Amino acid sequence: MHAHPHVDATRQPADQDRASAEVPLAPGENVLGRLEVDLDARLCFQASPLVLTDCRILTRSDSNTTASEIKSNQSTAEQPWQSWPLSPQLRLRHHDHAGIGTLELHDATHCLAVWRFTLTVHAQVMRLVEQFERRQHELATGEVEAEDDSNRCPTCKAQLPPDADECPVCHREQQAPPSTWVLLRLWRFARPYQGKLLAGFLLTLASTAATLVPPYLTMPLMDEVLIPFQNGKDIDLHRAMWLLSGLLGAAVAAWALGWARTYLLALVSERIGADLRTATFEHLMRLSLDYFGSKRTGDLMNRVGSETDRINVFLSLHALDFANDVLMIAMTAAILVSINPWLALVTLVPLPFIAWLIHLVRDRLRTGFEKIDRVWGEVTNVLADTIPGIRVVKAFAQEQRETNRFRAANQYNLQVNDKLNKTWSLFSPTVSLLTEIGLLVVWAFGIWLVAHHQITVGVLTAFIAYIGRFYGRLDSMSRIVSVTQKAAAGAKRIFDILDHVSNVPEPVNPVPMPTLQGRLEMDSIGFRYGSRSVIRGLSLDIQPGEMIGLVGHSGSGKSTLVNLICRFYDVTDGAIRVDGVDVRRIAVSDFRRHIGLVLQEPFLFFGTIAENIAYGKPEATRQDIIAAARAAHAHDFILRLPHGYDSLVGERGQGLSGGERQRISIARALLIDPRILIMDEATSAVDTETEKEIQKALDNLVKGRTTIAIAHRLSTLRKADRLVVMDKGQVVEVGPHDELMARQGAYWRLYEAQARKAEQDALLDAPDAQDAPSAAPAAMPTHQATQA
Repeated sequence: MHAHPHVDATRQPADQDRASAEVPLAPGENVLGRLEVDLDARLCFQASPLVLTDCRILTRSDSNTTASEIKSNQSTAEQPWQSWPLSPQLRLRHHDHAGIGTLELHDATHCLAVWRFTLTVHAQVMRLVEQFERRQHELATGEVEAEDDSNRCPTCKAQLPPDADECPVCHREQQAPPSTWVLLRLWRFARPYQGKLLAGFLLTLASTAATLVPPYLTMPLMDEVLIPFQNGKDIDLHRAMWLLSGLLGAAVAAWALGWARTYLLALVSERIGADLRTATFEHLMRLSLDYFGSKRTGDLMNRVGSETDRINVFLSLHALDFANDVLMIAMTAAILVSINPWLALVTLVPLPFIAWLIHLVRDRLRTGFEKIDRVWGEVTNVLADTIPGIRVVKAFAQEQRETNRFRAANQYNLQVNDKLNKTWSLFSPTVSLLTEIGLLVVWAFGIWLVAHHQITVGVLTAFIAYIGRFYGRLDSMSRIVSVTQKAAAGAKRIFDILDHVSNVPEPVNPVPMPTLQGRLEMDSIGFRYGSRSVIRGLSLDIQPGEMIGLVGHSGSGKSTLVNLICRFYDVTDGAIRVDGVDVRRIAVSDFRRHIGLVLQEPFLFFGTIAENIAYGKPEATRQDIIAAARAAHAHDFILRLPHGYDSLVGERGQGLSGGERQRISIARALLIDPRILIMDEATSAVDTETEKEIQKALDNLVKGRTTIAIAHRLSTLRKADRLVVMDKGQVVEVGPHDELMARQGAYWRLYEAQARKAEQDALLDAPDAQDAPSAAPAAMPTHQATQA
């Protein structure tokens, strides 16, 4: 829902009039703020006005709960307005959970009203709460408090947290236009090779000088050999041979120096590109899961692969050509001035026009190439989505749909390229035209100088030869504008990754933890996904070797708590301690080395069975791998594979059943011998027989380890020492199964609900619910049915 902006009576009279027309205001009453909450009491979408004036709060909806309830069958427009006069006892309280915000109005003893809304209007709600508190302060003190906009978000006008650089409500990743200067940041990767780069520069200088020798030798060849011969004199063969030998020597020297320069700088550029790819991938591996949650796989693959390749090509070819062109133009200009300053000045006539043209198209090319990169990322995203999920695509016969997705992305990529090519296709011929006009002007002025006996034909011939090199390099430099902007766009996307700071930073002075006992303490921890509160005020103490079962409805915060314990994310409030040490003071790799993780959907890499089991401990011997597989009840089925432990596993474990993948995952966790074990729905996606096999493997895995297990099927947690019941990001019950059942609280309700579902499933599976003996289990007590 779109929320109305707040109305200030003193500064917006027109808006005040419109608000007054809708809201039943008393004479002299001014509207301070207004918004529309977008959910009703049943959490259905419905716009409902909420108005703050200088003397009361008004609303007209069924999204508030009061002593006098409004009938739910009335539309918002038909419902009467309700109001609460402002008083010192009145309070507005705001909180949110799992994407649903709640605004409560309280007096000294009761909750007067409740409004619910999505986080789309979160900024407007915060603004209204702030206006309410300011008005309450004015009523209590009699002092009018001026608004301070210095610490507000310019977009949503929400109050920024202290020392915040960006608004947490409306912040999104900004696409800043790339700058050519970003290429200078590549020097950090070129610094280790600065000696070779200097050698390459000297070779470039020498090879460029060698290419400038032949035109200079054409002057004496024309004036001292050919023209005298044309006038009837004999050819000086000795002089001619020396000049021709000079031309040949210059050509051979230019070839040798050019080869050495190209080979040396190509080696350097390849190593710079390799270092850039490695540094980008290493930095990606150090970033938190929060970063990957907001990125597409195809886009990241495109950045690490295609963008670094583009930069590599620029460094190995075009940057070298650019340096060569600059040297050629500078040295040619110096020679032209030394031959004839006036003719050299005429040569520069096209330069201002070419410079203006380059400036005109450079920004368009730069932004255009970055847009092409983003659009190409969308094409690779379709591939990254479709190929790993090809089984689902084929199962639902959606091949044509995915083909249409790819065709649409590819067509959009084509349109963006066509739009940019219109600019580029006009630019290059225009530069060529300007250089041809410049050459024509030089010819005309040169002929005039020859006619007036100010220069010789040989000087004009040499000058035209140098002009050809000068304008040729100028045209080449103009073409490099395109590849330079491509490289700048790619470098910006690479440095977007390298500049990103992980939300899970490494400690400056890490505490060494070579061994762990496994005690975990959660001290009033809280966690938010952006503006959404997920964990609030959670405290829990887990003893070494204790098995804890986490239970609760979906969305209660179980998996988030596990992610915080693994330090995939950092808590926003409180602290998590292991053996009394805050996990944020331990090096991330040292801490996670003591954690074994078994997920609901185990991920296997392309490789052999043995390589997957030894993933967490690559140095493990074959005996260690087999021992872990035996303990995980995976040894027997591995031996049945064609090559046993050396059998190749397809990408993501293709070729293995879900239970087999899970047992390999358990063997992988067993091999590293973790002190803390975390199981997230380890048996939820398999059949009953497979679950029994996995459960035997898990029994071996949990021995002597601090274990945290998440399961929706409560019967799988029967061996847990304690059960922790979570709801809305908080712990609501803790205790053994029997104790929690006796309390008949949240856990008892969960258990009974599952028991009823088990009874219904048993009735549906029975061939004859009334007569067949197989229907008997449905009459068992609920706790027996569930355990069965």
